[in-house]
Amino acid sequence: MAGVLITGRRPTATPSTRMPFFSRLCARWHHSSFSRGYMLDRRQVLKLAGAAVGVASVPAIAVAAQQVGSPTGPSGSEAVPGAVPGSRRFDLTAPSEMLLREVRLNETRVLQSFGFDNARRHVFFVQLVDGGRRLPGETRTYSGDERSANGDLCVTRMDLSGNILGTMYLRGFGHGVQIGVESTDAGSFLWTETASVASQDSTGNYTGWGSRLARFAFANGSVLTPDSPALTQHRLEDGVDRTTVTVDPTHQRLAVRCRVNGAFRYRLYDLAAFTSGGRTTLADVPQPADLQPGHPDTFQGFASFGSHLYLLAGTQYGKDGSVEGTGNTFITCVDWNSGAVVEQELTKAGYSLPYREPEGMAIQIPDPAAPQAARLCSGFASVTSDTDSRKRASIYYKETLV
Repeated sequence: MAGVLITGRRPTATPSTRMPFFSRLCARWHHSSFSRGYMLDRRQVLKLAGAAVGVASVPAIAVAAQQVGSPTGPSGSEAVPGAVPGSRRFDLTAPSEMLLREVRLNETRVLQSFGFDNARRHVFFVQLVDGGRRLPGETRTYSGDERSANGDLCVTRMDLSGNILGTMYLRGFGHGVQIGVESTDAGSFLWTETASVASQDSTGNYTGWGSRLARFAFANGSVLTPDSPALTQHRLEDGVDRTTVTVDPTHQRLAVRCRVNGAFRYRLYDLAAFTSGGRTTLADVPQPADLQPGHPDTFQGFASFGSHLYLLAGTQYGKDGSVEGTGNTFITCVDWNSGAVVEQELTKAGYSLPYREPEGMAIQIPDPAAPQAARLCSGFASVTSDTDSRKRASIYYKETLV
C-alpha cells in the first residue's frame, strides 16, 4: 500500500500489545490537542484521567500525514540468513580523530543524535527543545520536562566548520535517539521517529518515545507535527514501538531499531524499497545483552555500514562508574548476518571533554565520489564550563577498515 493516504481509524492493539491506560490517554490527548498548539499540565492530565475512568477504549484519531506500510499485521518477509553481502568493518582499536569539537547548537540541551548529508557537506543534529521556548502556533511556553514528555525536538543544520545554517522543530516526535539523513537532488531528507508516546520511568519522569518512523525534507524555520502533510509516516507491524532509524549512505540501506515483545531488535532494509512501502528485511538481529561490560547498559545510538551494525553505549562522567579521562563508552560491532558480536572496544574519544556523554552515531563519506572510504562517527555532549551547564556537541570518527 505504498503511497496510500490513510485518514481512517488507527488499528486497535491486541490485548498483549495494548499500552497502559495512562500512556494511551497521553497519546490520545497529545495527537488531538497538542497539534493545535497547547498541552496539558499534570493537574489537567489527572483531571482528564479521572473523567475517563470506566471507558473501555480510547477512540482512534484520524491522521492526515501520508502513511506507508501495513496497518494490520506483519509487513514483509523474514530475513534470509546470509542475505547481506559481506564487507569490511571498521577497526574499533584504531585511534579516533576529531571532526567537530564543542560546537554550539540551537538549543542548550544535549544533542541526542546526528546524521550527514554527504553531498552537501552538512550535518544535522537533533536535541530536545529548551524549556521556556514558545514555538509558532503555541499559546504559551513549556518547561523542559513538558518538552521531554511530548517528544518535542529541534533539528540544527550545520556545515562542517561548525556554522549553523538553519533550524526546524518537530513537535510530538520522540526522544531523538537516532536519526538518518538521505541526500537527494531535491534536498536533504531526514528519517526520524515520530508519533511520540509518553512513558514514565522509575523516577516518575515522563519521556516521549516514537512509535513510527517519518521521512521529510529539511525546511528551515518550519514546525512539523506527526500529522503534517509535509511528512510521510512509515509503519512496521502492530505491537512494535520505540522505533528509531539510521541510513547507510554507501550501500543505500535503512537500519531500524525497534522494540518487539519487550526486547530491542535491529532490522536492515533496502532504502528505496522501504521508502516505497516494502518491508522485506535483509537482516533481523537482537540487541546484544552486554553493551557496556562491567556497567549497566545505557544505549546511545547506532550506525550501519555494509554487513556490520555498530552500537554506542555509555554515560556521562560521574554516572554508572564513568570516570573522568576514561569513561565507560563502548562501541560494539555486530554481524548483520549472524547477530554475533564481532568486536567490542572501550573508546576514549574526546576524553578531555567536560561532562562527556556519548550521543548518537552516523556514517560520514568525506568524498561522495569514493563512497567506500567512509568514517564511523560518534557524538559527544559536553558542558560549556564547570559553571555553565549549557551543552555543546562534538563528533569523533574512526576510518580504518579491516
